[in-house]
Order: sequence, then C-alpha cells, then structure tokens
Amino acid sequence: MISLTIRRLTGSRAWNPPPLARTMATARRQALETIPSTPIKVLRTVDAVRKWRKPQVLDHRIVSLVPTMGALHEGHLSLIRAAARESHHVVVSIYVNPAQFGIKEDLASYPVTWDNDCKILAELDRELADDGGNLGRISAVFAPTTSEMYPSGFPGQEVDSKGSFVIMTPVSELLEGRTRPTFFRGVATVCMKLFNIVQPEKVYFGQKDVQQTVVIRNMVRDFMLPIDVVIGQTSREPDGLALSSRNVYLGERRRKVATVLSRALKAAEEQYLNGVFDRESILKAANSVVVNTLNEQLALVPEQRVKYEVDYISLADPSTMEEVVSEVNPAVGGILSGAVKMLSVESPQPGEDLGHSDGPPVRLIDNIVLKPST
Repeated sequence: MISLTIRRLTGSRAWNPPPLARTMATARRQALETIPSTPIKVLRTVDAVRKWRKPQVLDHRIVSLVPTMGALHEGHLSLIRAAARESHHVVVSIYVNPAQFGIKEDLASYPVTWDNDCKILAELDRELADDGGNLGRISAVFAPTTSEMYPSGFPGQEVDSKGSFVIMTPVSELLEGRTRPTFFRGVATVCMKLFNIVQPEKVYFGQKDVQQTVVIRNMVRDFMLPIDVVIGQTSREPDGLALSSRNVYLGERRRKVATVLSRALKAAEEQYLNGVFDRESILKAANSVVVNTLNEQLALVPEQRVKYEVDYISLADPSTMEEVVSEVNPAVGGILSGAVKMLSVESPQPGEDLGHSDGPPVRLIDNIVLKPST
C-alpha cells in the first residue's frame, strides 16, 4: 500500500493536494504576490486584506483607498498622488463591479488591462518614492473576484434583483439614475463592501462622476462611517475632454467631436461667472452648443459625420442634485452636469480607427461646479 501511494504521488499529474494543503498553498502564494519590481502587494481576498490591515491599525498608520475599475488613466493617478501625500499607506482597488452595469450595458467589452495597470502603478510608485513630499506610497492593490465580493452569489443586474444592496434615495433616482436605474445601487453597494474590507481613514474619488460623489458622501454621513471622503478635480485632455476609461471606445472620428459636452458646460459656466443666475439663460448657453454642433455634423456626408444623443443637461443643487427651479443662489452655487451618448460610427471606412471593441456607443458624462461667490 505504501509503494502504491508513492507511485500515485509521483506519477500522476492529475493528483490534487488535500483541501487544507491547497488552502495553505494559496495563502502562501497570495502572501508573496507583488507587482513585479515593486513592494506593492497584490491582495486577492478579504482575509488577505484584513491580515495586511491589522498591523497598520496597531501602528496608528493612516490608510487611504482609491477605488477603481482598472483601465487606469491620469485621473486615477492624480487621486493616488493626493492619497500618498496625506497617508502612510495607499490601497488601490481594481475590480470591475458588475452590479453597476445595466443588463444591456457594456460589461463584456469593458476594458480589462491588468498588465498595463500594474505597469502604470509600478511607474507611479517609483515616482512617489522620489518625491520627498509624500507621507506614504502605494502599499497594496486589492483585486478580488466577483465570488469574493459577493459571497452569497451575485444577485444580478435586473432592477428587481433580490440580494443585499445599499440604496441611496432620492439622489440615486435623479439624472444618471433615471437612465441607469441600478447604477448607483451597484456603486453604493460595492463601495460599502470596499470600505468595510479595507477600513480606510480616507477615500478618494474624482469630481467627474459628480453624482457618485454625492451618493458616497451621503452614504458615509447617513451610515456614520468613520471615513473622510476626498474629491479630486476632474482630469482633462488639453482640449477639455474629461478623462475616462471609456474614452478608449471613441476612435479617431468620434474623439474629435467628443468635446461637445465639455464645451457646452463651459458655455453655461461663463453665463454664471458673468453674473447670470437664472436657470433658463444658463442652460440655453449649453443647449445652443450641443444643438449647433449636431447640426454641423448632420450637414456632413455619412462617411465623415458623427451622431450623438443628449441624455440631459442639468443645473442642480450641489448637495442634493435636485434641479434648480428658477435661479442659482450665488451663496450656495450649483452643479452643471450632462450626459451625451456618442452613437456608433456611421459608414466606417476601410482601416478607420473605430476604437476599442470596434467602437460601441459611448456614454460620456461631465460636470462643472459653480462655486459660491464670496
């Protein structure tokens, strides 16, 4: 019996170690996993994060979290830099959360760029190491699976899905929430999970997703979470286009027209800065830009033009996202925001750059904060 057992162990490629041995091997592998050529740990499980986090609590170290869905760009990096200036340890989460995609949205084609993201983080960490003004650096990347994030099973993307959710109303029902009814439910739920897993003192989000920042601030306040929410300014291309992971879908032709939303909001902001506070006049300036630009495109031949649909142009209260009824209170300010759906390229030409995944429709969002007058 002993010799037979030895032959099975040494001669069979199909043999699997006992469950306990597999668990221990997995734990050792995860404990050793880092981004190549860096000290940045790659943590795949909740237990691994909590094991890493415990010494930071005992040592009174400040831990910050920068939640992302990968496909990292300069907007993400600006948040990580800000976190490193104010924290001993920065955790970057990379997880494409299916709960914030609708059943007809582009989850399957969402850019997954793990290797490039790791390269970007490695380069950024070296930059942070050379900057003497930082309190800390990137200490860990949390990159879980969906089964890890949803231990009872993923409840689905339907509006009437059953499961454990965080639902913030009425803010999640406005603007983006009207078009994407499960989006903020998914955002709030996954952020609550991430906050509970990492237990950061600070979390960093970008201003581009302005309604999301209001949802997160309200959630932290209403559930009395001991977390500071830090909002970083929107990062933009030189021509004003807000940076977004979805911009890779645009391709060359649509990219040239994609600034229509930022230009429209800028035109509305100019009205406010010039002392115009009534809603109708401010929004008229924005709507003129989107209408005139579309008319210019429609005058072109199909092989050259770009079509888009305006979802909304909004002028809202900065704390509730409720629409301003008549005039902006200059002592309070407001939020200009909008969403435009860039339609797929019409009559694509041979060799034309259509963008990632052959250029599906791309929904662009942007906003400008109208600051209170002093």
